[in-house]
Amino acid sequence: MKKNVIATAAFTALASLTASSAFAQSSVTLYGVLDEGIDYTNNAGRGAVWEMASGYAQGSRWGMKGSEDLGGGMKAVFQLENGFDVSSGRLGQGGRMFGRQAYVGLSDGRFGTVTLGRQYDSVVDYLAQTTANGNWAGYLFAHPYDNDNTDNSFRLGNSVKYASPEIAGFQFGGVYSFSNDTNFANNRAYSFGGQYANGGLLIAAAYLQANNPGVGSTGAITANDASFIAGRMRVFGGGINYTFGSATAGFAYTNSNYKDPTGNGYIGIPLAASGVGLNTLKYQNFEVNGKYQFTPAFFIGVQYVYTMENYDASTGSVKPKIHSVGLMADYNLSKRTDVYVQGEYQKVAGDSTHSILDNAFIPGVQAPSSTGNQVVARVALRHKF
Repeated sequence: MKKNVIATAAFTALASLTASSAFAQSSVTLYGVLDEGIDYTNNAGRGAVWEMASGYAQGSRWGMKGSEDLGGGMKAVFQLENGFDVSSGRLGQGGRMFGRQAYVGLSDGRFGTVTLGRQYDSVVDYLAQTTANGNWAGYLFAHPYDNDNTDNSFRLGNSVKYASPEIAGFQFGGVYSFSNDTNFANNRAYSFGGQYANGGLLIAAAYLQANNPGVGSTGAITANDASFIAGRMRVFGGGINYTFGSATAGFAYTNSNYKDPTGNGYIGIPLAASGVGLNTLKYQNFEVNGKYQFTPAFFIGVQYVYTMENYDASTGSVKPKIHSVGLMADYNLSKRTDVYVQGEYQKVAGDSTHSILDNAFIPGVQAPSSTGNQVVARVALRHKF
């Protein structure tokens, strides 16, 4: 009896140690962001509007991510991230449960990481960090209609992604997103990019192409997830940021080309007047931005974007210009909670397209202005956990 008791105790202790060792090699983290505030827009089609709105400096979300050590320097990784509207509790990203990210993969410190699922493209992964909207400002500071996806308006479904390890400050990667269609090229996408970081310097570049984005419900960029619906989308660009002391200055250039565009997910109406065929819609965005960290708890940031638009329709080609100016101040109440104020002004000038694109529209507001000018201001509280 005594021997049995000793043996049982020893087995229990060994099992406990083994379990502890196994658990020590795996980890799961629960995290989230809640961003809620009040916006004022001077002209949202029918006049001024005050509204409560969620997820501007950062999209409101909660998620889980984790890893398991597989030995030999390799580990399994996963991430599930849900987007939602704090004001109403509704799901974001077209009503998806994990619309922001959902992937599983393998990672090795020597060779890099391969993941499969719903993921960010390389513009978001690399280039967006050199813009104000993709770094510290968010939604309201996006380039017109977020035409280059630096504000992450959509993700790529059915995607396989590779990300290299960091090599002397350099990192690169790419994504291929399947159409899941018998027509292999219908609504597929691919993207690649890279960045170099050294001290306060960050240099990045990326390319993205999608065929028939916004067509159907199972492809790379589905109808309820697309920013532009078009026959083809091409985006490329580069940017640079430099931090010196408490100041950061940045410049980014992006070029977006939409062939046979028919609509936009933000405004939900045709981009051309009735009876007019729109052949191509192009945007070139030139952004300068800066941020100054007055104290560890307080910063002010500013952004200016000059956008050259090329509207090529059956009635002819015109080239309007868009000016966007943004200002933001942020104060941390604690390590996890901050308050911020933002303001954004947009002006559409030059040639007329005789379409809705003549009216100013700042991503995040209810509707385009009834004129070529629009102003929005926001005050908000953000909490991270």
